[in-house]
Amino acid sequence: MRLTYVGHSTLVIEMGSIRLITDPILRPRVAHLRRAAPVAEVAAPVDCVLVSHAHMDHLDPRSIALLAGDPVVVVPRGAARFVRRRRGVVEVAEGDEVEVGAVTVRATHAEHDGRRYALGPPAASLGYRIQGDRSVYFAGDTGLFPGMADIGSSGIDVALLPVAGWGARLPPGHLDPEAAAHALEQLAPGVAVPIHWGTLEPILATKRLADGSSSAAEEFAQRAAALAPGVEVVVLPPGGTVEL
Repeated sequence: MRLTYVGHSTLVIEMGSIRLITDPILRPRVAHLRRAAPVAEVAAPVDCVLVSHAHMDHLDPRSIALLAGDPVVVVPRGAARFVRRRRGVVEVAEGDEVEVGAVTVRATHAEHDGRRYALGPPAASLGYRIQGDRSVYFAGDTGLFPGMADIGSSGIDVALLPVAGWGARLPPGHLDPEAAAHALEQLAPGVAVPIHWGTLEPILATKRLADGSSSAAEEFAQRAAALAPGVEVVVLPPGGTVEL
């Protein structure tokens, strides 16, 4: 299995012959955010796009349109209208499963307000458990919630956990390095990869990228070593790849 951290919540997951991508943000700018890390090209076709929620830094239809191939696009129920394509979009709710070749994707709970617009109706956020010859848990955006232990109960090879944000503060429904390390206590994966750091910043930021150094990821690794010493933490810079 190969993982490539494209940046923010975007990862390419290669499991056997199946290629999946999470929350693709592939442009230099999206909404009020700009990319501080170089844009990593995703050249090969993908089989499946997993979208955790409808926030503009996670569901960007123009980035999805840049992907090669004709992937299935999996989104939370009610979010298909934001994708701007007529076919290949599958809406799911917590507990639903989608088969992608030999890989099964199961939608899991996420503790996060996923509405696209501040005044819009409440909208769901999801995580995804990806099961092939290995198991990967992509948390999307989430805070801690009791059911995390259930997600890990059948065993997880790799957990992809957010550890930061893009602004000066981290609102509710997110994991900071300490909370992400506590999540590892419940999930008990073999390997953890910190995500949602080092990539985006507000266009009008007066200083470079609040999460732009590796400090959030490094702090997560340190706290994980104390709270979940049995978990190997692999810190990938944007554009970095690891084979497991």
